[in-house]
Amino acid sequence: MLFFFDFANYFRMIGLAWNEESVQVRLYFLTVLLLWVPLVSTFHAVCFFLDGILFPGLWKVEVHAPVFMVGHARSGTTLAHRLMSRDEGRFSSFLLYECYFPSLLQKKLIQFGALLDRKYLGGAVGKRVDAWEERRYGPSRHIHAMGLTIPEEDDIVLYYSMASGFWITKMPYMGDLDFYHMNDWPEARRRRYNRFYRECVRRQLYLNGPEKTHLAKNPLWSGRVESLIEAFPDARFVVSVRDPRETIPSLLKLVRSGWKQLGWEEARQQRCLQVLANQSWHTYLHPLETLADHPDVPHAVVDYRELTADPAGAIEQVYRDLGLPMTDRFRSVLATEGGRQRKHKTGHTYSLAEFGLEGDAIRDELGVLFDRFGWDQGEASQEEV
Repeated sequence: MLFFFDFANYFRMIGLAWNEESVQVRLYFLTVLLLWVPLVSTFHAVCFFLDGILFPGLWKVEVHAPVFMVGHARSGTTLAHRLMSRDEGRFSSFLLYECYFPSLLQKKLIQFGALLDRKYLGGAVGKRVDAWEERRYGPSRHIHAMGLTIPEEDDIVLYYSMASGFWITKMPYMGDLDFYHMNDWPEARRRRYNRFYRECVRRQLYLNGPEKTHLAKNPLWSGRVESLIEAFPDARFVVSVRDPRETIPSLLKLVRSGWKQLGWEEARQQRCLQVLANQSWHTYLHPLETLADHPDVPHAVVDYRELTADPAGAIEQVYRDLGLPMTDRFRSVLATEGGRQRKHKTGHTYSLAEFGLEGDAIRDELGVLFDRFGWDQGEASQEEV
């Protein structure tokens, strides 16, 4: 299998960067796109090609009944994913560093290097990596706990294929680049993307255990549930739901904080935030509507209130809805982890007024869900857990 690279997206990004008014910004983006991306992507492509030669057993690995966790960002997808990831005998997931190194050869070399470091260097390299990790992710962990060895979103594995929505956090082209509406992409492009993604998952299963089930969490993929069913007919889904008066402003604050660090001008930030807010309506509606149209597809809906009040009970219900047996060992793990989650608090606060959004406007767009989940019964929370 050859490494996938979205040339159409890549050249579109170069064109947008070329037209930047600021010379400094233009040079930065073009340096990344014309120098760094070709270098890294070529390295990935060579390693990806070598996987099939160096690891012939890879060709026997198959992807069976993967579980996709979707839902609006800040709706509890991360909490649910990390709790289910603790069922290590059943599930396989991408760790963050593994997303940035999609080749099996790369992952094996990193693991071997870490082993040598611990054995012969007393973990000296590992300590430097830990220090870098703390500088890179520490300041934002009160918003989203991120780390190199923590399960993360599969979408990042497509970063150097120029097909990952994470590029939007780096380049201010929301509305000009579309990583979300996969259902509307040409069929050939969808199939190329999903074939490559399946190859990335196969490599992860080879690493973690081919008998395991792949567990993916991607809020961005809420816009492509139909395409995922097309590509993985035996897939199962978990949809997280939470009062949109909490999730939408929380997401906008999260991405705006990153954009501010990049020095984006206020007008551009506001334009992108408006596109993101409008996309949120589809993010809430598409997964539930699509799964209603496919009643034969196993799925579970997780209410954020239930997930945070009783994490173990909520995950047990997910297992029942998906038809998965739960071991006593994992049930014990859930009891311990659930207690930790109930005690966890954060200082991440926000309000609708920060973004010119009102509760009534959000309810007008998503009224059917307010009625279904009873979100009008209480005021939206101002704290993110």
